[in-house]
Amino acid sequence: MAKGKFVSYLRVSTDKQGRSGLGVEAQRETVARYLNGGNWTLAAEYVETESGKRSDRPKLAAALARAKAIGATVVFAKLDRLTRNVDLLRALVTSGVDLVFCDLPHVPPGAIGRFLLTQMASVAELEAGLISERTKAALAAAKARGVKLGNPNGARALRGKQTGNTKAVAAIKAKADDRASNLQAIITDLHAQGVNGVRMIARELNSRAVLTPRGGEWHPTSVVRLLERLEARA
Repeated sequence: MAKGKFVSYLRVSTDKQGRSGLGVEAQRETVARYLNGGNWTLAAEYVETESGKRSDRPKLAAALARAKAIGATVVFAKLDRLTRNVDLLRALVTSGVDLVFCDLPHVPPGAIGRFLLTQMASVAELEAGLISERTKAALAAAKARGVKLGNPNGARALRGKQTGNTKAVAAIKAKADDRASNLQAIITDLHAQGVNGVRMIARELNSRAVLTPRGGEWHPTSVVRLLERLEARA
């Protein structure tokens, strides 16, 4: 049961989403459910429109400063994939403010919570470093075996391969069409929730562990191709 003063921090992903308010009401409802019951006061609310520079969070800084000034706890409606943003984790750890997370209920307020965030930041930094080292080692090993990295002829070579293997290209296209059809229901559901921008869709598909037709992560360009394919099939 919640008690005391709180400052809420809500985050949207694009300028378009921020202006239209998509996702904000759902986050407000999440905060309200989290704080339901008890004697509490919501002293302020800060809504961040996340910029391309992910470490630039002026509204977060303002929320932390306000909470520190009035002795409040900052409640975060949603910090999905938080562990991948080392800069954000460190900012929270060093703020000296009590924090609670609606989507990370295992992180308690106070010193223990800040300790857990410190561990999360360390793990995230270690993971990023290990991935970088493995990638460099794999490229170096391939080069040592005489493998030529990249395609010296670029798109022209790819077009030549497609021309010489029409059946294979047709099979790949058919597979992509079938995959797109299977994803139609998910895309429709995301649109219904107000998730419309290509970056937002890519982020949500990745968070749901939905793979691209090639088995990788989604990026804005791959989402654009998917939407174009679905539109062409409509």
